[in-house]
Amino acid sequence: MTDKAKSLDVNIMGRSYKVTCPDEEREALLQAVAYLDQKMGEIKSGGRVASVERIAVMAALNIAHELLTTKFGGGFDIGEAKRRIAAVEAKLDSVLGKQEKLF
Repeated sequence: MTDKAKSLDVNIMGRSYKVTCPDEEREALLQAVAYLDQKMGEIKSGGRVASVERIAVMAALNIAHELLTTKFGGGFDIGEAKRRIAAVEAKLDSVLGKQEKLF
């Protein structure tokens, strides 16, 4: 964080919330707020869940599920992808390190 955190008022389902975030994260936070508001609105319009608290929990579960099952073809495991990238980086570092010794 290069900038000091600042307070920001956001609205979700017509309710105002004060959150703190650094300036460089403001746009990402506003996008997250808009996404959450959209998801909660979809659940509310479905009519099966009435309380804002329950709508928020259902939206959180839906978003967590989306994150954990991000689809690219049949499915995508973020953790496995990170492990494979790290293995490739380690292999490249090893090979490139040997190449530098040649010159």
